[in-house]
Amino acid sequence: MTAVQTSADARAVEPAPAPRRRPSALAALRWEVRKLRAQRRAKAVLLVALVAPAVIVVVIHGQSRPPKDTLFGRFATENGFALSLLVLGFASQWVLPLLTSIVAGDLFASEDQHGTWKTVLTRSTSRSRLFWAKTATAVGFAALVLLVLAASTIVSSLLAVGHQPLTGLTGQTVPAADALRLVAVAWATMLPPTLAFTGVAILLSVWSRNPAVGIAAPVVLGMVMQLVGALGGVEALRPLLVTTSFESWHGLFTQPVFTGPLLDGLLVSAAWCGFTLATAFVLLRRRDITGG
Repeated sequence: MTAVQTSADARAVEPAPAPRRRPSALAALRWEVRKLRAQRRAKAVLLVALVAPAVIVVVIHGQSRPPKDTLFGRFATENGFALSLLVLGFASQWVLPLLTSIVAGDLFASEDQHGTWKTVLTRSTSRSRLFWAKTATAVGFAALVLLVLAASTIVSSLLAVGHQPLTGLTGQTVPAADALRLVAVAWATMLPPTLAFTGVAILLSVWSRNPAVGIAAPVVLGMVMQLVGALGGVEALRPLLVTTSFESWHGLFTQPVFTGPLLDGLLVSAAWCGFTLATAFVLLRRRDITGG
């Protein structure tokens, strides 16, 4: 009797098994980054961002007639800084929205495509942690793509054409050292609108549950914004377009310098980011995942 009671008492004082803890937000982020590093699509985007500018620079430099109908185009074959700014103008209109959407537009929709939402959200992590981990991954990738694209463009332009003093938009001469700094800043101003398009891609990825929509729709939206911004009579609407923020660097190359468009572009891009990410977060929080 005593032995049985002692055994029962020992079992009674045994500690209860600790509840299973879900991975932290940092662990979720590491997992998303690991998945992104394994994607051939992401590696291909970075390779294009690295190689394509050099190819474009060589092609433009080899032209007998420079593209005089664009900003800095008339000096593109004679000045490396002008050539890098010419590529910047083209990239901001079509390339950057596409490159960032290729990953951001697929991060959420791929879970629908593979039917893994139920497994991930019920066993691995919470919706909030997963959302912000995927968002941080998309933002980091967009910044990395922009950095690689800018560095490749500037270096290849200077190597192919040279680093002569730059003629600004108001006819002033910009010394080479100042021109290099201004060109780097001009490329850096592409980050806010690029992140705004990243937010758009994330929203469309969550809403549509279709990778094709998440990737292609932001590019189409950017083209529509370009067309609307070119129309007359839309002066009140034009500053609210993300694509207008891509043009804010022009004031850096005038005399005197005006930075008002840069601040406006930053505020507009932040508003687009806030709206798209908040909407995507609410949609994901309210989603029924019982079906997978």
